[in-house]
Amino acid sequence: MPLSYEDVTTADLAPLLGASEMWQKMGERFGELKGHYEAHVQRALANGNWQGLALAAHQSSAAFTASEYAAAKAEALAVASLLKQAHTELSRLQKAVKDLVADAKAKDYKVDDSGKAVYVGFDKLSAQEKQALQHDPDYPRAVADAQQKAQEWTDSIAKAVQAVDEADQSIRRALTRAAGFGGFNADAEGDLTKAGVPEARATTTDGWKVTATGPAAGSSATGSPSYGKESRFKAYGDLGHVTAQRSLTDGPADVSVTADAYAGSRATANYGFSDKGVSAAAEMSWGGRGMIEVREDSGHIPLYLRADGFVGEEAGVSAKATKKEGSVGAKAFGGAKGGVAGGFEFAGIGIGGTAEGWAGSGAEGKLGYQKDDKTGKWKIGGKAGVAAPLGGALGVEITVDPDKFGKTVGHAAEAIGAGSIKNAVSNWF
Repeated sequence: MPLSYEDVTTADLAPLLGASEMWQKMGERFGELKGHYEAHVQRALANGNWQGLALAAHQSSAAFTASEYAAAKAEALAVASLLKQAHTELSRLQKAVKDLVADAKAKDYKVDDSGKAVYVGFDKLSAQEKQALQHDPDYPRAVADAQQKAQEWTDSIAKAVQAVDEADQSIRRALTRAAGFGGFNADAEGDLTKAGVPEARATTTDGWKVTATGPAAGSSATGSPSYGKESRFKAYGDLGHVTAQRSLTDGPADVSVTADAYAGSRATANYGFSDKGVSAAAEMSWGGRGMIEVREDSGHIPLYLRADGFVGEEAGVSAKATKKEGSVGAKAFGGAKGGVAGGFEFAGIGIGGTAEGWAGSGAEGKLGYQKDDKTGKWKIGGKAGVAAPLGGALGVEITVDPDKFGKTVGHAAEAIGAGSIKNAVSNWF
């Protein structure tokens, strides 16, 4: 329910500062606990006197606990910051409402408990003045003018109250996002202008689900949000980002179409060093991108076809070595490029290729592998290209779904009566 005029003018905002101070102390205390835990538990037991699988299991658990302390600190400090900013913003907007009311009263307009303004200047006149005014030919116009201005005051006050309500909703969104779900939020955003923005707008038109965001701009920087050392930086200026999706089901066919367009500029940088591995990357780009992809997933051999294009400048370098990913790459390009990609999957093995045409100058090369935690698939691929001023790039991607591949081989072995092969393959995957 939206805030009313009475809600806004009678609200006591002081408790927000008190709550902010308590969350600030809580965050600092979590930071102290993390330091004590690492020094007196995690590192103390890793002094070389204890070896073996039990130590490895303990250190893995200890790393998780330390990261939870760090995440708790990040979340608490973010909430403290949001509450402090909330007090500042709501106080400013509440004062704007009260100042409007004071100005209206100074001009002989009374504002009731609902925020409605009424002109009371005529009530201050003496009986003789009222009688004389009522016989004045301009009296009806004066009354109409007073009523019009009263409505203008009422509308201005309502607009100011609405601004408070919108700020209140923004604060609610920010605090909800900072709290996260299923554990402490290591990436909690403490900037109200970023954390409180509404969700991307989504509409459905003729079967299409369209999501649009922007224009928007901002930046963020974080350091050591989890066990080990990690830092991230991001700055962006988005002119607009639109994504449209539609599923086309006709009989046995199951076709999905996705279109995406983006215009703006971005710069990102990050590095990480922890028990999970090491990584570092930096990238910047400006310009426009577009992509359309069609997938057919109903048959035994799913297919996809994608076309994309880019106009602008981009540069980047990256390297990563973790338990689930290893990659190295670099690129620098300015101009226009367009390409097509396609592929298929059979028995859990997917093979795809990319071909691009470039008009501009630059070069690109990357190679790596990655495990997708959501699907369980392993991806192996690479891409290389050069242009000066014309050229292009070629790329290949191979995906392996261990679960699907294992089941396919198992079914095939079962069909020919090779039970031992089936068991071996099933155990392997």
